[in-house]
Amino acid sequence: MGHVPTEGSAAERHRVMAAILAFAIPLTALASPPLELTLQGTAQVAFTPGDDAGALVAEAVGQAKAQILVQAYSFTHKAIAEALVAAKKRGVDVRVIADQEQDRHVATTQVGWLAGQGVPVWLDGQHGAAHDKVMVIDAGRPDAAVITGSFNFTHAAQYRNAENLLILRGNPLLAEAYAANWRRHRAHSLPVRP
Repeated sequence: MGHVPTEGSAAERHRVMAAILAFAIPLTALASPPLELTLQGTAQVAFTPGDDAGALVAEAVGQAKAQILVQAYSFTHKAIAEALVAAKKRGVDVRVIADQEQDRHVATTQVGWLAGQGVPVWLDGQHGAAHDKVMVIDAGRPDAAVITGSFNFTHAAQYRNAENLLILRGNPLLAEAYAANWRRHRAHSLPVRP
């Protein structure tokens, strides 16, 4: 059993406390109070397996008018990727951030294909996992939508996993909060070259 000191000099206690604070202060300095918004708009809910969450995502992408910001942990769902490219071709500003490690290790990733189709894509390697599964559609407009939940944009999420998906429409403040988070992650992500 290790030695547990029962007493220590004031200088020793001060040194230990300083060491603890040296780690605690930077962590708390980064934290901000959670954002609290008034609920408004509508929520569409889907659960897999069972509900066709992928089709709901593709349909929402098809309704975008100006911009789609994507944060994806893993991205293998071809129909969703095709919907994003179709949106880009009709003039929607489509931008994607994906997890760097997932992109390296998932053979069926659509990330490179999206970049090859002219969609700007960045890889986020700043975190243990860039685990977001988010799309922000038309931030800044009253009819903005946020897609989120556990549902990765993957075939496994649709056909093998138990997942949930939320499409939250008509809450511009919520969409802007998610768009601001997208921009924070874009700042430290690296571009994918087609």
